[in-house]
Amino acid sequence: MSTLTALRGPARVVVRQHRWTLWIAGGLALLTVAGLIALALRSAHVAEVFAASECRTDGADGNRECMQVARNYLDSMFTYRRLFEDVALALMALPVLLSGFVAGPLIARELETGTFKLSWTQSVSPARWLAARLAVPAVLLLAGTGVVSASLYQARSHTESPYPSEWHAMHVFSTTGTVLAGHVLFALCVGALIGILVRRTLLALALSVLVTGAVGVAFAGLRAHLWPPSTVSGTSLDVRENIWWVGTGHLTGTGERLSQDVCADVSESARARCFADNGITGHYLDYHPASHFWPLQLVETGILLALAAVAVTVAFRLLRRRTG
Repeated sequence: MSTLTALRGPARVVVRQHRWTLWIAGGLALLTVAGLIALALRSAHVAEVFAASECRTDGADGNRECMQVARNYLDSMFTYRRLFEDVALALMALPVLLSGFVAGPLIARELETGTFKLSWTQSVSPARWLAARLAVPAVLLLAGTGVVSASLYQARSHTESPYPSEWHAMHVFSTTGTVLAGHVLFALCVGALIGILVRRTLLALALSVLVTGAVGVAFAGLRAHLWPPSTVSGTSLDVRENIWWVGTGHLTGTGERLSQDVCADVSESARARCFADNGITGHYLDYHPASHFWPLQLVETGILLALAAVAVTVAFRLLRRRTG
């Protein structure tokens, strides 16, 4: 019997047990996609109307009527950007919610109430039981988040906005590319491990939310250091657009790096003397260009998948040991 055939029965049980949750999640995903399409079309229409008015957003034309038109346009486009950000933030929170659901209602509750014994006495091994509980949400969530993420990207880039979102912004980077899928799979596996370890629904739910949230925050802080940044140095820095600033400061004649705070508190007239006393001859800027998007994405995703693999391996071994 193939692995896929062996999982069909337990997978159908998981779908049947949580069908209402799946229906609600699917409905929310469809509503989100429809809302993003409508929002993209609306923002494009507003941009077209403003372009046809021949008014300018900088008010250089001096026309009071145009100034009001420009203000209405900017207010509308800012609102649309905030709505796109709200969808992105909801996607970022999804792994945390998923981890709590897997750890609590999906696994810990079964182990706490003993209902898992019914499955295990019907020729369903503990490994198949756990695999089905991981495979069903993994397939559905990866498909759903992929569609919503792609729709968000297309809707966000459909119209040229006066408030563009930079590629390295947390709500953009975390919901584009492969990182979101990595966090989803990590949350799934960590939730399973915590559910098996704790075997108490509420406690498992709380711990999994705490762990997954902490990992998400940690990656947000460490993300810029997952790939070597590019560096530009000199007496006057060539500050380019669409880059992610990692760090900046002063350089001495020996190449030593000093903090940007050195000589920051002195007056303008005394700054040259301060630079000379500290041997400062130039400045440096560490940054990520837009070409580093995919290396950063793939490194973070790889780390998440490695952590997920460790978590799910430990979960299977613990389940086998406790039921052996």
